Amino acid sequence: MSHPSHPRSLLTTVMRSVLDRMARAGHMPLHALSPTQARLAYEAGAGVLDIPAHKLARVQALRIPVRDGHALPAQLFAPATEDPLPVLLYLHGGGFTIGSVASHEPLCRHLAHLGRCAVVSVDYRLAPEWKFPTAVFDAWDSLAWLREQAGTLRLDGSRIAVGGDSAGGTLAAVTAIAARDAGWPLALQLLFYPGCAGHQDTPSHHTFAKGFLLEEPHIRYFFGHYLRSEADRDDWRFAPLDGVDEHGQLRDLDGVAPAWFGLAECDPLTDEGMLYADRLRMAGVAVDLEIYAGVVHGFINFGRAIPQALTAHADAARALRHAFGVSA
Repeated sequence: MSHPSHPRSLLTTVMRSVLDRMARAGHMPLHALSPTQARLAYEAGAGVLDIPAHKLARVQALRIPVRDGHALPAQLFAPATEDPLPVLLYLHGGGFTIGSVASHEPLCRHLAHLGRCAVVSVDYRLAPEWKFPTAVFDAWDSLAWLREQAGTLRLDGSRIAVGGDSAGGTLAAVTAIAARDAGWPLALQLLFYPGCAGHQDTPSHHTFAKGFLLEEPHIRYFFGHYLRSEADRDDWRFAPLDGVDEHGQLRDLDGVAPAWFGLAECDPLTDEGMLYADRLRMAGVAVDLEIYAGVVHGFINFGRAIPQALTAHADAARALRHAFGVSA
């Protein structure tokens, strides 16, 4: 993907205005805060530009047991129905360091409503208290638990998708590969601007390194807290695009679940998302990719201000309905 010499010219008028207002507010950047402070700051601002939480017939708190005896908080969102619903396992973004079920609740509620499906959103454990690969294990154990408990939750265990945004998109992509390995069919992997590469050296990382919300110091800060060492950058469970397994081999992608990508044009992660989509296509995986013009990383949580956010919600929900065989 080519990038212009004046990248701010790509921004929509509304997106530019939102970024300018954020800059004038003068808040301390997240990368200048401790992880605890960053989480509090992120949660405090999470709902400012998001849509109101959609009312749903069913909202249920869950606890998901994982391999080391920990129990992950999770939330189930579902519309009214008498029939078992297909379900999206959702993993929130936040650089593996911030974010929560609460910060992404409006999005998950809206996807449940528009997709006519259930959404189970998981509070996987965050860095630096829980470093790589804990979040990967939490995502996998959540899928295993959901498959086992689907019937008791009035969900259709034969129609499960995985999804997430940013770091959550990474976890969803990795979980989809692991599900293929285990012979667990998934209906879809729903990926909003996922991190896919071990090293941030694509042109979009340089073009959008400053002034587009997710800045280079943020990425360095998040990964510095999450990774145990530089060697983790080359692990496929962190970098599904170009990471390798214990034998030093790229993971093949044959038979991985169909993928829907929603990328932001003005985002450091755009190029690696496109490259991962290309690798999936070359492996024969069905891929649907949308690039939303003139918006930045994180835009799907700005539905109150950014029209493209609502378009992306609708497009993602359409992909879910199609994958689940749910009528429009």
